[in-house]
Amino acid sequence: MTVDVGRRLRYVRTRHGLSQRQLAKRAGVTNSTVSLIESNHTNPSVGALKRILDGIPIGLAEFFSLQPEQPKKVFYQSDELVEIGKGRISYRQVGENLFGRALQILKERYEPGTDTGKIPLSHDGEEGGIIISGRLEVTVDNERHVLGPGDAYYFESRRPHRFRCIGPKACEVVSACTPPSF
Repeated sequence: MTVDVGRRLRYVRTRHGLSQRQLAKRAGVTNSTVSLIESNHTNPSVGALKRILDGIPIGLAEFFSLQPEQPKKVFYQSDELVEIGKGRISYRQVGENLFGRALQILKERYEPGTDTGKIPLSHDGEEGGIIISGRLEVTVDNERHVLGPGDAYYFESRRPHRFRCIGPKACEVVSACTPPSF
């Protein structure tokens, strides 16, 4: 039986109410290290995993013996969406526990002028979204489009991409990615 260390780490981290940044700071590693492990882009050594787990804190034996509950909840009220972002971009996730799930659904809110950063994002999977309000500039590879209410995007997430709110109003988006990789 293969253990999905990335999903298990994400589950334990979110169960303890920690962002990737918070865990990285506690463990003395970079945020990208935690992100790469959680997205299964890298397989940590036992020593590196122990160091990260010490930041939670949880021992290796407990980590590997933990049997995460499979999500059973089907319906979510607006106030039950889980905030997984900080700052001027809000990412509200449907469901607290994504362990064992193949899809992540987010309600995103970008304040005017905010973006996901100068360095494009890139990760395994696919993602798509529909603009609910405001205007969002979406860049995928060298293609750049400004999308408004009702417009949508869908692409392979390995392609470098970036999102930026333009205009004087906040932009709201409902998005999904598979596998969960945020």
